Amino acid sequence: MPESLQIALKNDSDLPNLHAYITGIALQHNGQRCLLKSDGQSLYFPQNPPAIGSPLTEDCAIPLGAPGTTTNVTIPQIAGGRIWFAEGELTFLLNPGDQPALVEPSVLNASDPNAGVNFGFAEFTLNADQLYANISYVDFTPRLPVALTLQQGSGDTQHVAGMPPDGLENLAAGLREQSGKDGRPWAQLVVEREGKVLRCLNATHGDAVGAGFSGYYEGFIEEVWRKYGSDGVCMKIDTQAGPGVLEGRVVNGELRVGDERFGKPNSADVFGCNTRPFTTGPSATRNAIIPRLAAAFHRSTLLAIETHPSEPSTFYPTDPTNHYARLVHACNVDRKGYAFAYDDVQPDGGEDQSGKVNAGDPVLLTVTVGGKSAGAGAPPPSSSSQQPQSYDRGPPPPPPDLEQQPMQDDGGLKGKLRGFAGKMFK
Repeated sequence: MPESLQIALKNDSDLPNLHAYITGIALQHNGQRCLLKSDGQSLYFPQNPPAIGSPLTEDCAIPLGAPGTTTNVTIPQIAGGRIWFAEGELTFLLNPGDQPALVEPSVLNASDPNAGVNFGFAEFTLNADQLYANISYVDFTPRLPVALTLQQGSGDTQHVAGMPPDGLENLAAGLREQSGKDGRPWAQLVVEREGKVLRCLNATHGDAVGAGFSGYYEGFIEEVWRKYGSDGVCMKIDTQAGPGVLEGRVVNGELRVGDERFGKPNSADVFGCNTRPFTTGPSATRNAIIPRLAAAFHRSTLLAIETHPSEPSTFYPTDPTNHYARLVHACNVDRKGYAFAYDDVQPDGGEDQSGKVNAGDPVLLTVTVGGKSAGAGAPPPSSSSQQPQSYDRGPPPPPPDLEQQPMQDDGGLKGKLRGFAGKMFK
């Protein structure tokens, strides 16, 4: 595994003023928070600032150059990394503490200096074992489409196409159409600036824009409880780990899967995937069940299918379902992208949905922003991409002390890293 990796940042848009930023935890530097400097080579380790909301003391905006050009940068081993793209520039701030906290751009805070900026990001972890990267829609879908291409030392290539330039508009149209069908506030997830769609928020964050989904899944949940509380009816959860396939039944109001017991979730639990019955803990078996159970609720497959995970052709078969996730996949050229926290759950040998690339022999990661070439010239699937990878259900967990790193508490990077830690049990 290389100590560093070259990343090619390609401007595949019509915008002449794109900038990139790379943030994360430097694994070879005692887990310090870091940003890549504007030269694309040097690391900046923020020092404790004098006050809340202090500016960075280094220039970390990496200019991407004219449309069609590629800018090469080099990263060391980094956990919980993000490659941010912005039309213009982004504002990162620092807060004081035992270690300086990086305040990252937020789409949920209307007073954030980046609230009106056109930006998006890809996520990655590069450690001693592998590179893992994905395009994420867990928080929102950006106006700037992102695609990934990973070249491996073996000669194989992995590709995630992302959205075309009009992908966000198509998503917004789909959300508005869905509101017209079911009367739910999907349309309110569409955020506009100056008459243009700027981004679409995940329904998980609907409260930030007055789009409440309280009670949305409750009828479905009641039907699930009735079905699996009936005599002779059970679900089967393939943990895809040591416990194997476990049977689940509702007994005395609890869903019992193997020896684990789950209370009845509500809509907030289903959308968030990390509260009440979906809270991970010390039991490896429970932590293997939770992603598969949560994904089945998100995809509304529990009534139609009794064995989980199921194939993508079975996803989103009925209302209520997560129409944001359904439409995000429909708007991606190859139908791939992380639309909720456990969107990487798939049957063994099944078609990946999560928009990830990963390998233990990375040579070059190309991150393309703009979507003009989305789907054009994508390499054919290699033999390795047809088989399950050695680590294909999420990135490796962060270092043990990562939870001690102060970060902004807005459900962004910090929440995502917690999700990574939970997936280590899958």
